[in-house]
Amino acid sequence: MSNNSASRPPEDVIQPMVPEEVDQEQKREQRADLERSGKRLTVNPGDRIDDSKTLEEKAKQVAVDAPDITGDHIVVPTYFVVDMPDGSQKALHHVKDAEAISDVIRQARVDENGNRIWR
Repeated sequence: MSNNSASRPPEDVIQPMVPEEVDQEQKREQRADLERSGKRLTVNPGDRIDDSKTLEEKAKQVAVDAPDITGDHIVVPTYFVVDMPDGSQKALHHVKDAEAISDVIRQARVDENGNRIWR
């Protein structure tokens, strides 16, 4: 089985969307990476791509977990798990796969009953 897809329904993959859902161990590891680097990293620790991770691990990876300029605390997943037309799921990296994410959004439509349909 590929790390980027699974045959389970999308409701089985939970992505953190609010600060309380972010894994505390992940936060500690990212903070430690920043401290070890002397804050001279060229990439945010949460943005790192690790193809050995499973779909579920990628779904939980967070790129941003911090207050924004307005003071609101925001959480941005590193990967967006998308349902593919063939029923599989794929983890798309929010930077590297930005064009593919846009393509998926353009393809998805919802009918009058709220069911997703694909062009």
